Amino acid sequence: MFALVAFSSCASLSPNGVGRLKHYEICSEQLPESFEGYSIAFMSDIHYPSKFTRKNLARIVRRLRSESPDVLLLGGDYVTSDSYISELFDSISSVKTGDGIYAVLGNHERRNKDLIAQTMQSHGVTLLKDQVVEITRGIDTVYIVGIYDSFKYDSLMVQPAESVPDSAFTILLCHTPDYAERSNTTADLTLSGHTHGGQVSLFGLYAPVKNTIYGNRFLKGLNETSSGSMIITTTGVGTSRRKVRFCVPSELVFVTLCRAK
Repeated sequence: MFALVAFSSCASLSPNGVGRLKHYEICSEQLPESFEGYSIAFMSDIHYPSKFTRKNLARIVRRLRSESPDVLLLGGDYVTSDSYISELFDSISSVKTGDGIYAVLGNHERRNKDLIAQTMQSHGVTLLKDQVVEITRGIDTVYIVGIYDSFKYDSLMVQPAESVPDSAFTILLCHTPDYAERSNTTADLTLSGHTHGGQVSLFGLYAPVKNTIYGNRFLKGLNETSSGSMIITTTGVGTSRRKVRFCVPSELVFVTLCRAK
């Protein structure tokens, strides 16, 4: 039985362009009633093309369109070469959502951040530079806080977030999960990537490379920070360094919000 389970956990074949789709339901008393069922699509660490080919990109875009999320959030680390930037955002921007597409940068954008920013802008993708975005439904509002460089500022929360009311439902978008823990964020939900879930794991039991100072704590999946923020760390879409994954499928994340009963 163990061998069967282990083999299943390492499977990565999918018609969706990624190894798996991860669905989460996050419930909070802070969430306004008008946002009941609000849907978020989140992807990070695309590293296009790496192991994430043109065919994979077409498939994942089709999947995003079919899911019709209310908003699409992007967590950084977009391409392996500048020559692929336009192609990537041509495809991503074809996904139409009611509330737009918002993005932050990862560590791989330090060398080409200006070109990435220009391309995002020309494709209607909003790059958040330590900014707060208000998403409204009538008189109700939820807030998205985007961290421009979550490594440089990972010792404290960005000042713009201080303008968010304490009673508001807040989503923090940052590339590395370490930022959420170090900043003592009070966000209701943090979305991050960077770790790749280790990218290679021994049957889900041990990952030699983690890319986080907190070991397995925020390596992947849904967890909670010391300040009580729920955090989802995606294993990402593409691959970094080596074009290989083992027992850590690539993934596209979908989050549905609900009011706590």
